[in-house]
Order: sequence, then structure tokens, then C-alpha cells
Amino acid sequence: MSKSASPTSKSVGTTEPNPQERIARELLTQSRPLFLGVDGEGAAHYWDSYEFAVAVVARNGRAEKVELAETPYKTLAGWCEYTQDERGWAVGPHVGGSIVDDLARGLDG
Repeated sequence: MSKSASPTSKSVGTTEPNPQERIARELLTQSRPLFLGVDGEGAAHYWDSYEFAVAVVARNGRAEKVELAETPYKTLAGWCEYTQDERGWAVGPHVGGSIVDDLARGLDG
């Protein structure tokens, strides 16, 4: 039996999402939401550009979807700044500078 035919082998290049990403995918429309980062409390933040929403998934699996239109932080840049001020970022955010500003300008215009 060749290695590629082994029932226990996995395809090269495929990875299983971590538990927090799997939960975010269940909350959001976009099948591959953008990983923003991990806040100072250990919650992972995922961005869905279709819904204009962020999934915030705590280490214990508790999760919430935050639609930015329903918050004072109506842009991704605003959300990232809010998170920095309230919890800090332990990892990320993996967006910033011109890309966030470009998104904000594009949506405001």
C-alpha cells in the first residue's frame, strides 16, 4: 500500500482549524474569516467582511458575534482601537495602518 493510499494519511496542505476558529466559522457567514488576533484576555477575534462583523471567541469556547453597525465602533479600525484600549492585544492585530484605513475610507465613501 502506498503512503498516499494509507487510510490514516492526510492530504498535504490541509489543516484543521483550531477550536476558536471553528466556533467563529459557525457564527459568521464567511467560510474563512480573517484572523485579527488574540486580545489580552485570550479571546480570538475573527473578521467577516460580508457581515461587517467580528466573532470574539474566548479560550473557554464562549463566543459572540459583534455587528459593528450596532456599536460605536463602526469600522474595523475602530474595533481594533477599542480592543487595544479595553483588553490590549496579546497577538496582533494582523491588520493595521493603510489596509484598515483603506477599508474604512472605502466603506465611508
